[in-house]
Amino acid sequence: MNALATFTKLDDSTRTRIQQWLDGAYDQETKNEITSLIQAGKEDELNDAFYRDLEFGTGGLRGIMGVGSNKMNKYTVGMATQGLANYLKLNFPGETIKVALAHDSRNNSSYFANVAADVFSANGIEVYLYSALRPTPQLSFTIRHFGCHSGVVVTASHNPKEYNGYKAYWNDGAQVIPPHDKNIIQEVQKISSVSEIKFNRNSSLVKILNEEVDEIYMNMIKNLSVSPEIIQRQSDLNIVFSPIHGTGVVLVPALLKKFGFTNVHLLSAQATPDGNFPTVVYPNPEETEAMSLALAKANEINADLIMATDPDADRVGIGVRNHKGQFQLLNGNQTGALLVSYMLQAWKEKGLLKGKEFVVKTIVTTDLIEKIAASYQVKLYNTLTGFKYIAALIRELEGKEKFIVGGEESYGYLVGDNVRDKDAIASCAFIAEMAAYARDKKMSLFDMLIDLYVQFGFYKERLVSLTKKGKTGAEEIQQMMKDLKENPPATLGGSGLSKIFDYQKSVQIDIATGTQSPIHLPKENALQLLTHDGTLISARPSGTEPKIKFYVSANLPLASKAEYDATATKLDAKIDQIISELKLK
Repeated sequence: MNALATFTKLDDSTRTRIQQWLDGAYDQETKNEITSLIQAGKEDELNDAFYRDLEFGTGGLRGIMGVGSNKMNKYTVGMATQGLANYLKLNFPGETIKVALAHDSRNNSSYFANVAADVFSANGIEVYLYSALRPTPQLSFTIRHFGCHSGVVVTASHNPKEYNGYKAYWNDGAQVIPPHDKNIIQEVQKISSVSEIKFNRNSSLVKILNEEVDEIYMNMIKNLSVSPEIIQRQSDLNIVFSPIHGTGVVLVPALLKKFGFTNVHLLSAQATPDGNFPTVVYPNPEETEAMSLALAKANEINADLIMATDPDADRVGIGVRNHKGQFQLLNGNQTGALLVSYMLQAWKEKGLLKGKEFVVKTIVTTDLIEKIAASYQVKLYNTLTGFKYIAALIRELEGKEKFIVGGEESYGYLVGDNVRDKDAIASCAFIAEMAAYARDKKMSLFDMLIDLYVQFGFYKERLVSLTKKGKTGAEEIQQMMKDLKENPPATLGGSGLSKIFDYQKSVQIDIATGTQSPIHLPKENALQLLTHDGTLISARPSGTEPKIKFYVSANLPLASKAEYDATATKLDAKIDQIISELKLK
């Protein structure tokens, strides 16, 4: 096309991709959209859409929706599905291969899930496809329930509305991990032409799933309840729940009712599934802004507890009344510590702790959880960041040790091992059960949290996320990690450096002696600095975004509840000092 030749910003590979889409076996609507962009002189948009192929990373796809090789559309989803189908056939020769498919409330999620069903079935693979939106953890459960070999959920989690994504799972119900992740990527990369993608659905191989699996999934969670008699006494616990326009609305209210809670207020302003997320900037319960409507409702009706889930309902944020009677949003570390403490105490009271149980957290999640587990003589395991590593550990220990609960600081938790991904549906039920347990003891969840701080130390954490875009940004992130490894600070927050944990080299270094010992985890570009007073700084480049994240955790003894505010101020000042010393502002 002559008009294409007049553009100056497009490199040769970008021009080639555009021409391939104009000449290839793409539908006319797609070609018309590309032609319109060319005729309108939208060079920047064309460049963004075609400068590369949307990467099928270790977790699948995630990108802005639209036409082009670098966008989420029928063809990029089709290519990913064809590659996964090819890999499944290589791994399970001679077997009747089955996959499960689910999707969230995002724009085009249902469409992309159906595209995946088309491609899988066209390749002779049996498909279990949900007829409407369902949570990510239910997809994980469905894979295990039907004995599927793989599964896909179409979601971009808590990303802005322009995004969508495609997460691939293996036969244990967990997101794919090595070696499968890299091997699937290789199969996707082998596809050289869109004509290799089989789009013609074999309807005889597609089974549509409806509410019947919902009941099985919810009953499984209900059977994990540890304190049903307490819920019966505290059934009127005043709860506000928001699905933030996502999939949580399908199951959370129904599950809370099944658990016995009778006073649940669904936040109507955010109850309707909507991929435009009209009431929030980001559909992320980690953001205070996304929780503002729930907070207002909770104050209006004098609620005891706020819970809100992200669009695919694998993360949950909560709000509780603090020691001043005001609502306070808890971070992921606080909620995780409370949930671990409650589950272990409840198991102990019921005589369920037999000495073979364990809990799991990630390396960047609060060490308060480790202290709590030790007090119950329950083993704690640390994994790399990402719930797929928690799931891998559960699989490894299956039949040998009993998993109770686990979580990560990014608002993801799991109770029981029937699901192999973070599960906000089950978490909402157990957070409510935990709140009922506290109320039964004439306490609030915040009282329980302060009691943990008095017993084990007041742990305070803060996340600093720095965005560094483009090639220069990537180089800057690499340099920051290199500098920290080669020239670590001698002191941080007034305390000398004690140990360095280099996860890329899998070594732990003792600063005083210089001795090194192995870290028995997969290699990852992450670094931790531990000081003599127990302050821990973790640095980790994001694997999916142009960001580097720093997790700062400081702790001090807490003598009593009366000392809470003063100690919190000291910890904030210490964290501020460390952030300044590391020049993270």
